[in-house]
Amino acid sequence: MANWREDYYAALAARDDREQANSSLYDAYTRLADRTATTSASPTDKNSSPKRGVPAPVLQQQQKQQGTNVISGAGAASQSVLLSELAAAQRSRSELQDQLTRTTSELEKLKSKTQQDARRIASLEGERTHLTLRLRDRDEELRGKAKLLDNVQDELASLNLQLNMAEDRSTKLQRDNQELIDRWMARMGKEADAMNEASRF
Repeated sequence: MANWREDYYAALAARDDREQANSSLYDAYTRLADRTATTSASPTDKNSSPKRGVPAPVLQQQQKQQGTNVISGAGAASQSVLLSELAAAQRSRSELQDQLTRTTSELEKLKSKTQQDARRIASLEGERTHLTLRLRDRDEELRGKAKLLDNVQDELASLNLQLNMAEDRSTKLQRDNQELIDRWMARMGKEADAMNEASRF
């Protein structure tokens, strides 16, 4: 009975390992998305003109920045696409986080229910064992009573046979006795008649 429980817990552990295998990737992507969102700064103004009295290296740097702004202006469309994709990815991350929270909560509920079911199964197994023993005792008792009933029926049949034989013997004895009485009475009658005849002379 413990095998299915161990298999169930092993499957849960394997699923948790599989879901958490890419957690470092998710965390790294989340940090990158947060850093990208916080470090997005407004580009320098393209219409700004160099001021007089500014040193040449500073002017060259400003010109390079203006060139970079032109290039970044050309890539503004791709940047907006990337930002929209980033926002969609963040929304997806939020949905996945909610789903993970719900799944974790459901997992905890199922674990609790599994423990309750395991306790209930153990209780039912104990009750089944007890009832099995009681049923076995009842079967043995019924077999004993059936054997006793067979013995009683055999004894009753034997007693009935003996009773029938005794009744037949009693009937025969009564008939023989009646015949003896009739013969004795007939003999006594003859003797009385003979005595009566002899007493006349």
